[in-house]
Amino acid sequence: MPWRGVVCCGVLLAGVGGCGPQPPPASTPAATQTQAASPTAPTGPGGTPPAAAVRTEPAAEMHIVLSPDSVHIEYHVYGHGDPAVVLVHGWAADANYWSGQVEPLAARYTVVALNLAGHGASGSNRTDWSIANYAQDVAAVAREIPSARLVLVGHSMGAAVVLAATPLIGSRVIGIVAVEALRSVGRPPLSAREIERQVAPFSADFIGETRHYVTDALFPKDANALLVKKVAYDMSLEPPTVAIPSMRSLLSLDLAPLLTAIHVPVYAINSDLVPTDAARIRRSLPEFTLDVLDHSSHFLMLEAPARFNPLLLKDVAALSSRAAH
Repeated sequence: MPWRGVVCCGVLLAGVGGCGPQPPPASTPAATQTQAASPTAPTGPGGTPPAAAVRTEPAAEMHIVLSPDSVHIEYHVYGHGDPAVVLVHGWAADANYWSGQVEPLAARYTVVALNLAGHGASGSNRTDWSIANYAQDVAAVAREIPSARLVLVGHSMGAAVVLAATPLIGSRVIGIVAVEALRSVGRPPLSAREIERQVAPFSADFIGETRHYVTDALFPKDANALLVKKVAYDMSLEPPTVAIPSMRSLLSLDLAPLLTAIHVPVYAINSDLVPTDAARIRRSLPEFTLDVLDHSSHFLMLEAPARFNPLLLKDVAALSSRAAH
C-alpha cells in the first residue's frame, strides 16, 4: 500500500471519510487560523523528545462506569475547576496518550481521561465496535461527572466519537476541541468498496500493517525515532477483533448527520502533515476555528506538548468564556 498516498487521503486516523485527489486548501482568515511557531530546539520537533521525558502528574481518582451495553469503562479524574475537560483518545490508543496534557489542564480545570471500550483497562465484552457505541461510553462517563459544563476533546477517531456523544450529553457540553481530525468534513463518505480496500491489508497482517502505517504515514521523516517506534509498536498490539471493526466503522461514518446536531463551537488543532481546508469545514460548522501546529505529527500532543498545550489551554479558555456570556 502506498503509505504517503494514504496519508494524503486523510482517512483512518488523520481524518474521517472522503479519499481522493485533494484540492489546495482555501485561504482562511487570519483571525481564525494560527500557524504555530517552528521548533528551535536541536533535540527534534517539539524540543525535548517526549519519549524520554519524565512527568509528575496530579493525583488521579480512578473510576469505573458501565456503558449501556454493560462494558466497564475506566476513567481517571484529576484536579478541580470548571469546566471539566474530557479527553478522548483515538484509534488503537488509550488515555495515556494525553499524559502530557493532564498537569497543565488540571491546574485550572477538572480533567477526565477515559479509556474507550476495548482500549486501556476498559472492558472488551462488546460485539458492535461502532462510533455510536463509543459515543455511549463517553456519555456514560459524562453522566458521572458532577461538573455543570463540559469541554470534549477528541484525538483522531476520538473527535468523531465526541461529535457523536455531544447530542447524547446535551446542553452541558459547551464546546469541542478536535485534534488531528475533521479534514474530510464536507466530502462524501467513502464507498463500501473503498472501505474494504483500505481495511484488507490490516485484516491480512494487522501488526505489520499498523506498524508500517504509523511509521510511514503519521510522522514526518525527521521525527524522534524512539517516539515513532513506541507509538507504532503500542498501536499494533491493539486486539484486531477491536481495531479492525472500529476502523471499518470510522471509515464508514458519514459526518454530515452528526454535524447538524452540533450547536456548540468546534475548535481544531491539526498538524501540517496534511492540509486542512478550514473554509470548506466552516460551511458545515460556522463556528469552526483552526490552529495548525507546523512541523508536527499526527500525535502532536505526544511529540510537541510544549507547543501543543498552550493551544489547547487557549481553546478551552475561549470556549469557557464564550459559554459564560
